[in-house]
Amino acid sequence: MSTLTGIILASLFGGTLSIAVAALFAMSARAEWVPMLVSYAIGALLGAAFLEILPHAFELTKSIENTAATILFGILMFFVLEKLVLWRHCHVDHCEAHVPAHDHGHDHGRSGLMIMVGDTFHNFVDGIIIAAAFLADFQIGVVTALAIIAHEIPQEVGDFLILLHSGYSKKQAFLLNLLSSLATVVGGVLAYFMLQSMHEWIPFFLAIAAASMIYVAVADLIPGLHKRPELHATLQQAILIGLGIGSIWLTKALLGGHA
Repeated sequence: MSTLTGIILASLFGGTLSIAVAALFAMSARAEWVPMLVSYAIGALLGAAFLEILPHAFELTKSIENTAATILFGILMFFVLEKLVLWRHCHVDHCEAHVPAHDHGHDHGRSGLMIMVGDTFHNFVDGIIIAAAFLADFQIGVVTALAIIAHEIPQEVGDFLILLHSGYSKKQAFLLNLLSSLATVVGGVLAYFMLQSMHEWIPFFLAIAAASMIYVAVADLIPGLHKRPELHATLQQAILIGLGIGSIWLTKALLGGHA
């Protein structure tokens, strides 16, 4: 399989799978499972960043200091983007906070549109990250795509709920999310052709990819887990985070990488 084919398939499969599973959760009585998915996603993101992407970035780079500085810059960049509501990660436990109950239909529609704009940008960046990972190594591309899918599912559930709350029908919400997911393919294909002649930039794109995963896991997802401080919830969260990390390690081992 060619690298470009891998990028396209990973982008398409990742988008459609995460949206299909999210739709199932958002439109059924299984929404209570979403916090469990969030815990698993944290592990998958951190596992992909620290076990796969960063080691390879440091291996490829000519300057470990510059790559480390890129990670630091990336974390700060994603903080600023999130502040500007361009990088939107909304989850069930706080989605409603983004859409005040006293808003009228027009404001609800605008909230839904804002979600779609932010999500499309987010998906485009995910495509770039997937392309950079595949160009570095096919195995890293697969692991990165799996980590992105893992954290996309709880985010897409949140997006679905906001769109439904904004007055969109279930069919409209599904189609809007599906259309938005195509931005992943666009970002992946553009990055593939751009990075073909810029191989020296791949370690820095990998560093940005790792920064995005670390930021989302630590700054965006983990704080939500602290809303359930009881011992059994903490134990469940720790086990699921461990499973997320373990799944990345297992994927890496099955693909022939050194664990």
